[in-house]
Amino acid sequence: MHAATLGLRKLPYFEEPFGGRVKTLLRRSLAALILGTTVLASGALSNTSFAQESAGASITGTVTDLYGNAIQKASVAVKNESTEQVQQFTTDNQGHFVAAGLAAGSYDVTISSTGFATTTKTNVAVAAGQLQSLSVQLKVGLLSQNVEVEAQAVNSIAAQHALSQGSLDTEAPKSEISSRFIQEFTPPTSDYSEIIQIAPGTFSYNSNGIGLGQGTTYFRGFPDGDYDITWDGIPFDDTNTPTHHSWAFFPGLWTGGVDFDRSPGTASTIGPSTFGGSINLLSKDVPGEQSVQPSVSYGSFNTLLIDGQYNSGFFGPSKRIGLTLDVHRMTSDGFETLNDQTRNAGDIKVLYKLSDRTTITGYSGVIRLSTNTPNNPPLRAQVAAYGWNYLLQNNDSTSAFYQKYNTYNLPTDFEYVGVNSDLGHGWLLDVKPYTYSYYNAQYYANDNPNDSTGLANGPNSSTNWIFEGPAGSNTGCNNQVKKKTYMALPCAVDKLNSYRKYGETSTISQVSKYGVFRTGMWYEWATTNRYQFPSDPITHIDQALPNFHEHFYTNSYNPYAEYEWHATKKLTITAGDKYAYYNMNLTQYADDGKIVGSLQGRASVNSSGGFGSNLPSAEANYKLTNNWSAYGQFGKGSEIPPSSTFDVAGGGQEVGTLPKPTETTTYQGGTVVKLNRMTLDADYFRVKFQNNYVSNAVANPNNPAYDLNEYYLGPDSITEGFEAEANAFLGYGFNVYANGTAGKATYTGTDVPSGLYVADAPTYTQSLAVTYEDHGLDLGVIEKRVGDHYNDNGSYHNQVYDAPFNNVNLFLNYTLHNHSIFNQSKISFSVNNLFNDESILDVASSNGPAKVNGSAYIATTAASPLDQLSLTAGRSFMFSLRVGIFPNHN
Repeated sequence: MHAATLGLRKLPYFEEPFGGRVKTLLRRSLAALILGTTVLASGALSNTSFAQESAGASITGTVTDLYGNAIQKASVAVKNESTEQVQQFTTDNQGHFVAAGLAAGSYDVTISSTGFATTTKTNVAVAAGQLQSLSVQLKVGLLSQNVEVEAQAVNSIAAQHALSQGSLDTEAPKSEISSRFIQEFTPPTSDYSEIIQIAPGTFSYNSNGIGLGQGTTYFRGFPDGDYDITWDGIPFDDTNTPTHHSWAFFPGLWTGGVDFDRSPGTASTIGPSTFGGSINLLSKDVPGEQSVQPSVSYGSFNTLLIDGQYNSGFFGPSKRIGLTLDVHRMTSDGFETLNDQTRNAGDIKVLYKLSDRTTITGYSGVIRLSTNTPNNPPLRAQVAAYGWNYLLQNNDSTSAFYQKYNTYNLPTDFEYVGVNSDLGHGWLLDVKPYTYSYYNAQYYANDNPNDSTGLANGPNSSTNWIFEGPAGSNTGCNNQVKKKTYMALPCAVDKLNSYRKYGETSTISQVSKYGVFRTGMWYEWATTNRYQFPSDPITHIDQALPNFHEHFYTNSYNPYAEYEWHATKKLTITAGDKYAYYNMNLTQYADDGKIVGSLQGRASVNSSGGFGSNLPSAEANYKLTNNWSAYGQFGKGSEIPPSSTFDVAGGGQEVGTLPKPTETTTYQGGTVVKLNRMTLDADYFRVKFQNNYVSNAVANPNNPAYDLNEYYLGPDSITEGFEAEANAFLGYGFNVYANGTAGKATYTGTDVPSGLYVADAPTYTQSLAVTYEDHGLDLGVIEKRVGDHYNDNGSYHNQVYDAPFNNVNLFLNYTLHNHSIFNQSKISFSVNNLFNDESILDVASSNGPAKVNGSAYIATTAASPLDQLSLTAGRSFMFSLRVGIFPNHN
């Protein structure tokens, strides 16, 4: 099968001079903002008219504290003064509530929240079809009230303002990252890799700038692929390895919160890689109030983000349906030279209350991403010669580092329909069928294998590498050359990694006075098509045989059952079992010799296999007091092996026999305390790794496996350490948040030297944040520091040392918190990498390892000008303006 010719057409926009580009962007931005505001506002006003014509009265409102900050999950009791009937409601993440479908009359509205004095609005009169709006500000409770609050607390004043925190009910180390942190203390271009960095033991980086490329994330030393990421409870990941793409799914604009589970979870925790933990991303709630919120952000690297959000409020008969919609466009030159990014995206979430017992939720998110990101980061020599931000150039078309030869075209989509139903007698049903796709069409140039300087231009570099040679010769990009054991076009690669998945998560549970029984299953079917064809970057003509081409199907099953026993009022014990089973059926087509070779004249070879793991779990939570709990957990996790375990020849030292899934055994315990003005949670963990397959990106162009990942069966390892996070409410709007992790990750086993560190596992991480909030003003200074760690090639360890690094970000926002039509209008300014820290975060070595004292495990690697370096992005600024339009406000 021959690859389709790939590549991005250059738009006239990219050919304009810089000043013209800025003017064009500003004109287009202003026009788009005005047009988008007009269209959305018209739709909102039209919808308002429809809603007002519907039967029933409504009371809506916003609940804030004295500083104007939204109070989430406040209780709202609406009492009909004539019938004395009471209906209960809860505020959403923006502090909003809607009491819809009320009979005409007079009502008392009582609002309460932990740590605040109860407030009642009396004689709130509403007529049929009328919408009555309230603005409620809660005061901090008196001392006597605070004592009662602490005796009943599942929250506190400090918890209302914590950027991240654990739960009193947790049975494992978890961090709940608040929507307030996402909205106020992350730039609008952020993706989830930047959001989760606030959690203990976690660090992320993006060398092109915030949200301007593929983010890299580690926690507890686990690299991407050693943990699950879910969206509204649905796991998403690649099919060849369970890795993730932060730039291709779920930008921060769509994210309402994060439940970060740093454990294998309970039996009901689903996914292909519960191995290290689960990062559970949550979509935004459907607000109860109608609004249009257009915004524009502009910042460093010519980054422009135009966004439009629309919230319908609840409408229709009995106001049972509502939706939230986001559409945005982002363009940027990126911090790295000529690493341009363009993203067009939109998502919609619809909530339909079918009845008092059943709710249906529909979600769809679509992204179209186009970039000039090459396949590898910059080389050591390039950074030294051209500057910290060097990546590509556009003045030498004979060099592999010419921008035009390096492109991505990446569309994705993600859809689900969720049904949640109360079946009666304590039985609950939660079902989510879903589908999503990923289509990564990439084209990139290879460096000259004779490049000894690592430079883009000049003698003995990449200059004069890309040209058309005489037909039939062994020179030029249009003629094949011998690469060790096979013949291939030398200059570029036409690459595709695509898959489509269909699946369903199903849970049925039964709640009784003794506890909660849960059973269910996650099932997923995936089809994958992957190839790499050597290509001529001048003509984009591919050779007939690929480096590799594979098509495979994957079936994933996670049936489970667990019981959450409420042994006493203070003690909860949960135990269960899950069977994680995966089946892969893979067809590999004949190639040029890089992976499977000619297959003795056959067109393809077929392989299949199944992988199964039994994963029991047990955990407990004990309430020492009503605001202090302790917990302990035992759990097993697993990870599906990479599809390359089926490779039958070539490509380096891939695993040669069908393996078992990677497994972990985890023991951990901790405590959570929530006082009125302080929260604290801490834990100790010990994780044993078994059957660990280590990935290594081959960085030497003379290696026949260049541009592929090699997988090694590494020794077992043990990761252990201590984590803690706390938030203190100082009063007068000030909070101090801090977290830290101290630990180690070392290999263990027969003949393995003690103290041999696992790659990319820092000895410590720490975060410190000081925030100020007062009547719509938000100020935050957030520091992240990551300790020293090592890089290696998977077969030998502790080869390259990476020094500690830190990053400081600054945020300043002002948001209108009033009951005017312009409620939630906001102006914001942020600085990333405030002190312009320049640190090397990761090194892919070009030189081979040199054994230390003949060891089979320890080696050193000399620095090379051809080393690939992952670096911190330079200091950047961003300014944002959002206009809130609430048509139902006065």
